[in-house]
Amino acid sequence: MTVKSSAPLEKIDDYRWRIPMSYKQGMRVPGLVYADERLLQTLRGDQAVEQVANVAFLPGIVGYSLAMPDIHWGYGFPIGGVAAMRPEDGVVSPGGVGFDINCGVRLIRSDLTVEEVQPHIRDLIDLLYRNIPPGAGASGRVRPIGVELDDVLAQGARWAVEHGYGTAEDLDCAEENGCLAGADPSQVSPRAKSRGLPQLGTLGSGNHFLEVQAVEAVFDPAVAETMGISGPGQVVIMAHCGSRGLGHQVCQDTLKVMEQAAKRYGIELPDRQLAGAPIGSPEGQAYLGAMHAAANFAWCNRQLITHWVRQSFGQVLGRPVEELGMALVYDVCHNIAKMEEHLVDGVPKSLCVHRKGATRAFPPGHPQVPERYRAIGQPVIIPGDMGRYSYLLVGTPGALEQTWGSTCHGAGRTQSRTAAMKSLKGVDIAARLAQRGITVKAQSASMLAEEASEAYKDVAEVVEVVERAGLSRRVARLRPVGVIKG
Repeated sequence: MTVKSSAPLEKIDDYRWRIPMSYKQGMRVPGLVYADERLLQTLRGDQAVEQVANVAFLPGIVGYSLAMPDIHWGYGFPIGGVAAMRPEDGVVSPGGVGFDINCGVRLIRSDLTVEEVQPHIRDLIDLLYRNIPPGAGASGRVRPIGVELDDVLAQGARWAVEHGYGTAEDLDCAEENGCLAGADPSQVSPRAKSRGLPQLGTLGSGNHFLEVQAVEAVFDPAVAETMGISGPGQVVIMAHCGSRGLGHQVCQDTLKVMEQAAKRYGIELPDRQLAGAPIGSPEGQAYLGAMHAAANFAWCNRQLITHWVRQSFGQVLGRPVEELGMALVYDVCHNIAKMEEHLVDGVPKSLCVHRKGATRAFPPGHPQVPERYRAIGQPVIIPGDMGRYSYLLVGTPGALEQTWGSTCHGAGRTQSRTAAMKSLKGVDIAARLAQRGITVKAQSASMLAEEASEAYKDVAEVVEVVERAGLSRRVARLRPVGVIKG
């Protein structure tokens, strides 16, 4: 039975709710939840809001313990949580990153129309399923060994491009150019490496997916055109996955170390799942080195997926890949902690920003936005659920001012996987999706039930909150045409 949070939520405005520091002795900053009245009702029945208050105990936290409107319960931090720490007295917490390090989303545009692709959609989904295997135990087609795997961990997406799986332009359109500096492959355990070795170029399981989508609506034609989005009916491809077993093992390896470190450094917390170590400590630096390496593995993984997407489209349509216009729009991660420069009381400061189930959303003019997008702001990719729609947004100055340049990352669950399977027992999800014109392929019917629309918030409501709160702005809405689930 889930225990409800007793945390008070003081209304600031229609889209922001404060948890005062007086709620719990030991909170170093207030909590701040982004939601409207409708979404707030989905938070009343679980511990996600309580977790927002607990994160506020972490040493070195600056501003607020933040929660995006897709917030739901997670390990340590809520999923949808954001927190920034001062390097001189702050901590890095694996609970603020999660098990799937650098789980993220990338969007590929094309010159194809849904009318061209729809007659081939079953063959296309079948080939994509074979070329990009989904599922927890999936094995990919690229297997670097020995020092080569260390190169992947150090170089990220660049390793894939240098080995012929993509172009230099792909790297220009990825957060951090698809590679985090400071990765230390020596901090990744042999067990983590052995788990990751066969999994490059695979999709994973759970809520990970590959979708062939059609642009359904464009809200800002000029911004959309800059991203290569021409209008309704255009085919795009969205991939959502992360660092697979390697990242999961990196997190697992670190948890006991961090619990011991928290005791050693006298860090008192209301939840042991928040355990962390001072950023500059040996334990903190070891985790950052391993976590950055796992993040680079994830970027390499998504780059390889991009290659196989292009090859699959070319093969099924019987056309050279170069004629399809399949360019990467952008790649963003939403499970990460990294050093960034932000204004604190008007003064530039280096902060360790934890984003767990939250997407970076830097505004126009920011130096870390690729030059091609600098006039419009960073693209922000927000998947919904496989039965409705997803969104393409753009970063705004408000995000930098309010949330360390962060916004939502998806729809957010309203039901656990077990509850979803129970409530949808006997329902043929694949047939229901087919009636909506969506072709789906998954390992099992139970997987489809876990990921059905009923298990998620309506992402349109989540996006409306971040737009009205000034964290990001809608550019286009995308609808699924073909779906692969793990």
